[in-house]
Amino acid sequence: MTCPTQPLSPRHRPWALVWVLACALPGAWAQNAPAAPATATVAAAVQTARLDRVWLYPHHTAPAQVVPRNESRLAAESSGTLLRWTVDVGEPVRRGQLLAQIDPRDAELALQRAQAARDAAQARLALGQAQLLRARELVAQGFFSPEALAQRETDVALQQAEVAQAQVQWQTARRQLDKTAVRAPFDGSVVQRLAQQGEAVAPGSVLYHLVQSGAGEISATVAPTEVAGLRASTERHFEPQSADRVLPVRLLRITPTLQASSRSQTARLAFVEPAAAAPAGSAGLLRWRDPTPHVSATLLVRRGNALGVFVQANGTARFVPLPGAQEGRAAPVRLPADTAVVVQGQAGLQDGQPLR
Repeated sequence: MTCPTQPLSPRHRPWALVWVLACALPGAWAQNAPAAPATATVAAAVQTARLDRVWLYPHHTAPAQVVPRNESRLAAESSGTLLRWTVDVGEPVRRGQLLAQIDPRDAELALQRAQAARDAAQARLALGQAQLLRARELVAQGFFSPEALAQRETDVALQQAEVAQAQVQWQTARRQLDKTAVRAPFDGSVVQRLAQQGEAVAPGSVLYHLVQSGAGEISATVAPTEVAGLRASTERHFEPQSADRVLPVRLLRITPTLQASSRSQTARLAFVEPAAAAPAGSAGLLRWRDPTPHVSATLLVRRGNALGVFVQANGTARFVPLPGAQEGRAAPVRLPADTAVVVQGQAGLQDGQPLR
């Protein structure tokens, strides 16, 4: 029934009292009606399992490459004309082997001058020492003054310093002569030859590009969240792209700083069996097994700003945040193995909700 909102016409005025009572009763009843009881928290039906029945040990991979222990660009340390080179691209070299010879004549002349200066200084020293010996004899006989003896001793000390200086100059000239011969610093192979016979070279001119032979190191790019697992892992392998095999490796070091471009860290590893190592330049994957128990990403739920799992405790659901957890990835968990983890029905749960 609709209550009137306009003044009643003369035809409807006999029904005025009825309309007033009918419109007033619902409001009065609403004011005096008892309040509805609050809805009780409904117990949720979920499925749980022991944590050690559902946790897993994830395997991780990272791009990696075998790099040589040393890769050098050998430059000339002396100026002159390149007389000859002895090895070409692709050839193996041994440590100390001659690679290129720079014209040594200027250095030989400088060495001869230093030799002559050293010989002259040694001759003056020999004369001064003989004179000093004679002066001491004369002083003992009373024919030479102590002041004159002191002068002779000073002369000998200066001559000794001259000999030492001449010896250093001779060694410097000898070293300059040695620098005219460019030699291999390690066993390796020639990647590039820039030395050209008859060309004038100066200190700093690159003549050869060498790569050290033998087992290299593995350089891998690892996400910061995976560094702890790589450190703790006891199962690490390198899988070259060009071979159907996996090679066991051991961790050497991990750089503490992040690469600005990729926000990752660099790990260096070595082959456990150097004889079976992949050659330098080989690309592939670094694989390792994380020894820390993880829970699957399907068990994770977000509550507030945290990701975690629900566990059953005394018949209620308890939300346990997992530090470091990420969406869509398995997360490390550090709970007792017998913890009852909710594996089905966790999406709609609230912390403290009864379970059945």
